[in-house]
Amino acid sequence: MIKKIILAALFAGTTFTSVAQNKIAAKDIAEKMKWFEDAKLGIFIHAGIYSVADVSESWSFHNGKISVEDYMKQQKSYTLSKYDPAAWADMIKDAGARYAVITTKHHDGVAMYDTKLGKLSSVKTTPAKKDMIKPFFEELRKRDIKCGAYFSLIDWTHDDYPGFLKDKSRYDIKKEPARWARFQKFFQGQIKEISDWYNPDLWWFDGDWEHSADEWQAEKTRKMMLDRNPNTIINGRLQGYGDYDTPEQNFPVVRPAFKWWELCMTMNENWGYRVSDNNWKTPYEIITIFVDAVSNGGNLLLDIGPKPDGTYPETVVSTLKELGDWNRRNGEGIFGTVPGIPLGHFYGPTTLSKDSKTLYLFVHGKTSGQLMLKGLDNKIQDITVLGSNVKLTHKIVGKISWSAVPGLVYIDLPENTSDKYVTCIKVTLDAPIKLYRGQGGFLTN
Repeated sequence: MIKKIILAALFAGTTFTSVAQNKIAAKDIAEKMKWFEDAKLGIFIHAGIYSVADVSESWSFHNGKISVEDYMKQQKSYTLSKYDPAAWADMIKDAGARYAVITTKHHDGVAMYDTKLGKLSSVKTTPAKKDMIKPFFEELRKRDIKCGAYFSLIDWTHDDYPGFLKDKSRYDIKKEPARWARFQKFFQGQIKEISDWYNPDLWWFDGDWEHSADEWQAEKTRKMMLDRNPNTIINGRLQGYGDYDTPEQNFPVVRPAFKWWELCMTMNENWGYRVSDNNWKTPYEIITIFVDAVSNGGNLLLDIGPKPDGTYPETVVSTLKELGDWNRRNGEGIFGTVPGIPLGHFYGPTTLSKDSKTLYLFVHGKTSGQLMLKGLDNKIQDITVLGSNVKLTHKIVGKISWSAVPGLVYIDLPENTSDKYVTCIKVTLDAPIKLYRGQGGFLTN
C-alpha cells in the first residue's frame, strides 16, 4: 500500500516525543523549552584552577594523579589577569551560539563567584580576586545570549561531603545522617545564592550519580530553582528531575529518549585548559557534528577552556570564528528549524522549516555531482545553495504515470558551489512535506 505521510505525523508515538524515564512531563515544560529548542548551539566554559598545572579538572586528585595538596596549590597562580568578559561574550556571539554555560563550581569545590557559604572561591583564595559569573552574565545578556550555570553537586573537598578520593571516603551517610544533612543545606544554599544573584536561564548540574534523588532532595532542589525563576531550564543530571538529556562526548547513534537533548563535547580532549592537549577537532569535524546533532533534534554544547589568565588558545578563537562564518552562510537551515526527514530519503543530515514547506539538505565536504532524494511527494518550487543563493537544477527519474509512487529527485550540485565544510541546500516545496514510505511497486491506494 502506498502511504503519503505528512512529516508532522511521521514521528508520532515514538519514544523521543516524551521525557521517558524522567519525573518531568514534556507537556508541562514545553513552553519554557521553546528558546532552547530553537537555540541549537551553546558554548560550554570550564573555568577553574585546574588550568594552571596541566591536569584534568578535579578528577586528577580524585583519581590519585596528583596529591590534593598540589592540586589546591594551583589557586596561588590563578590570576585571571586578562579576563575580559565582554571579549568572551563577543566571541560567543560571533560563533552563532544562542546560550553559554560556565562553571560556577566544579567537583573540587572552588567556586568561581563570591560564595558566602564555602571557604574556596576565585574571590577569596586566588590572586584573581574576581567574581567571574556576574560580569560574564551581564555581557551575555547585553547580546541577547541566554546564561547557563554549571554546578557540581559533588564537592570532594568539603568536609561534610562523604566522597573524597577514588579509594577513600569520609563517612557513610546512613551512619552520620546529621553530617549529610549539613551538606544538603550547604549545596542548596549555594544554589540559592546563584539563583538569587545571577538568575540563570539554564542550570547545568553534574555529579548526581553519587547519590539518589532522595539523598540529593532533587524534587525540593528543583522546586527551589523554579520558585525563583519558573522559566529556568534544568539539565537531565538531577536524578530524574531535569528537563533535557545531556549525552557527553560520544555522539548518540540512536536519538536520546528525552524530547529535548544536547550533546556536550570538548573542542580537544579535555574540558578545562591543558597546555599539553593539542588534539584539536578541526572546524570541519565540529561543523559536521553540529549539523548531525541538529538534524536529530538536538543541540551542540561545545566546550572551551580558558587559560589561568583568562585568555583562550588561538585555536579556540580561530575555530569559533570558522564556526561563526559557517553559521552566517548557512544558519537559515540550522536555527529555529525542526528535525529533518527519516534516514533513507536522503544520504545526509536534513532539517525542516517549522511549517514543513522548506527542506534543508546538508552535504559533507566538498561534494559535487548528482544528489538523490527519495520518496518526496511534493512539487519542488526552487532549489538554492545557502550562502551563495546559486540556483540548482533537478530532474525526476522513474516516475510512472499510472502509479502514485513518486519518482527519484536528482539534484545537480556543480563543483564550484559547494561550501568548504558543509553545503546546505534549500529545497522550497509547494506545500508541507509529504513522504512516500511504501515498498514500491505499482499498487495504489
